[in-house]
Amino acid sequence: MDEKNSALKSQNLTLENKEKLNITGVEYVDSFNDEEVILSTTKGVLIVKGLKLNISKLNVEEGRLTVKGIINSISYSDKETDRQKGNLFKKIFK
Repeated sequence: MDEKNSALKSQNLTLENKEKLNITGVEYVDSFNDEEVILSTTKGVLIVKGLKLNISKLNVEEGRLTVKGIINSISYSDKETDRQKGNLFKKIFK
């Protein structure tokens, strides 16, 4: 595996003061609102919950995302249903 592919498969989460979350390894955003962001990453489905959440920066080419707001939880889900729910949302609003 070359260096570029290795970097694409890695993922980092950096939480600053429970108000700013920087994420790498983002493939796409499944859905989001002011209380929940669901995204697909190289390591699985990531769910961010909180209050007044907004996506302040998104660079899909580099796989980077910044979420701002009051972040209460960050969790991974292995459930395919979470991913399918996001895909359904995506199909409806194409």
